[in-house]
Amino acid sequence: MLEMVTGKDYRRMIAGAYKAFMRDHQYINSLNVFPVPDGDTGTNMLLTLGAVARSVAEAPEEGIGPLAKRAADSAIMGARGNSGVILSQIFRGIARGLAGKEQATSSEVGKAFQYGVLYAYRAVSRPVEGTILSVAKGIAKGARRTVRETLPFSDILKAAVAAGQEALRKTPDQLPILKQAGVVDAGGQGLIVFLSGCLEGLEGVGSGPEADWDRTLTLTMPGVEEFDIAHPYCTEFIVKNCALVRDEARRLLLPQGDSLVLAEGEGVLKVHIHSAHPGAVLEMALTWGTLHDIKIDNMADQHRQVIIPSRAKQAVAVITVADGNGFATIMKRMGAQIVIPGGQTMNPPVEDFMSAVHQGQAERYIILPNNKNIILAASQAKKLLGDRVEVVPTVNIPQGLAALLAFDPNKAITENVEAMTARISGIMAAGVTVAVRDSVVEGQLVPAGRFIGVVDNRVLAEGIDLKTALLKLAEKLVIAKAEVISLYYGNDLTAGEAGDLASLLRQQYQTIEVELYAGGQSLYPVIISIE
Repeated sequence: MLEMVTGKDYRRMIAGAYKAFMRDHQYINSLNVFPVPDGDTGTNMLLTLGAVARSVAEAPEEGIGPLAKRAADSAIMGARGNSGVILSQIFRGIARGLAGKEQATSSEVGKAFQYGVLYAYRAVSRPVEGTILSVAKGIAKGARRTVRETLPFSDILKAAVAAGQEALRKTPDQLPILKQAGVVDAGGQGLIVFLSGCLEGLEGVGSGPEADWDRTLTLTMPGVEEFDIAHPYCTEFIVKNCALVRDEARRLLLPQGDSLVLAEGEGVLKVHIHSAHPGAVLEMALTWGTLHDIKIDNMADQHRQVIIPSRAKQAVAVITVADGNGFATIMKRMGAQIVIPGGQTMNPPVEDFMSAVHQGQAERYIILPNNKNIILAASQAKKLLGDRVEVVPTVNIPQGLAALLAFDPNKAITENVEAMTARISGIMAAGVTVAVRDSVVEGQLVPAGRFIGVVDNRVLAEGIDLKTALLKLAEKLVIAKAEVISLYYGNDLTAGEAGDLASLLRQQYQTIEVELYAGGQSLYPVIISIE
């Protein structure tokens, strides 16, 4: 008799995977190949998986197919950072493979996991060998034989883990920077932890801590108070040409929140619901018909976002991400309508962008991620929202500020995207931080604890103190045509200390204007940009 995998088995696998990440996410973070304190691959995958685990644990569905669909929806909306988005695509592929099934054979579930690997690979426009994708590909190939032989699913998972570990061991040979740091790929290690956790959950041998949603999923941003509302988003919309009758829509929507009110007309359904995940509600409703008059209000007073007070609706506006109250204030003054808190080690999920668009006061939006690890989440939001959103792929905050300078709310969105993209090409930005691991600069070993100057994850300068590292970094960056040096100081420096650093730069570069701003960013005492 063929072994059948049930919805209960799937719940146990997801719970086991989440426990495994609670146990191992800090180790995954430590595999960051760059000597900067923002290695957050494990944290991003933990938070993404946490959204899935909580949703599946609370789900009323019993069948493996509906549970997999719920998991995929939660993963997409809760995805954080590149690694989180890739993980969300694995869940999406699994859901496709299990669609419509109340239970599945071990072979069918194995094939569904292979679908997940395929979706993950497709999520990245330019796959690089030696990353999580290489490990995913190795897992798919290694597990193929056991899937064909219809072995028990636990054996399929064991074969997948073994194949993944072998692929993971090869990553330093595929990416020189991994070999130089003496580590394997962090995302690939995360994928192994995910599968190992699924196996532990399936077999009931998980050794991770018990799930504590509040402790593991609540990251407090400076100046933001926590709240107790379970379903903070008041969500309203109309479904035209609706394929569902009211009772069926009610059955599907009840698990999504509370205060549900439905009004039915001829082919039209009006929905009002209080939900914790408005994006998931809208994604569900998209399968019923066309959505109109979407309105989302945050009853917790915009807990996760800093939003400019309501004003007349405009054609196009900007959503930007900022790490630090100083940067948020600057960006609002420069015309950003919505500022989402986030940056290094705190990558906002896809749902933050979705909610920002639905709550905003503009017809269309341009998103500025301002961090390379947030671009995929912003791009995922565009896929879900279509032409309501465009993304200008800014990889740091100075680029975001430059893009805002080029923004004109009176111009079409295509003109703005073109102008803003062109503007960021002339910005050279870098930061000074403290090395969290030994590194090499110009052939010289730089021990952990030293100040280092970083450009695009390349260490260009070092110093025993902040002043020395900053001056060495500026020497590498400043060119003859430079006109302005902008210095942004973080929350670890006082205004006086930052002023002393600006004075040093003015003495060193007397023909160049030096401007000083309070950024309030974490991890990087100073960020410098050259124009």
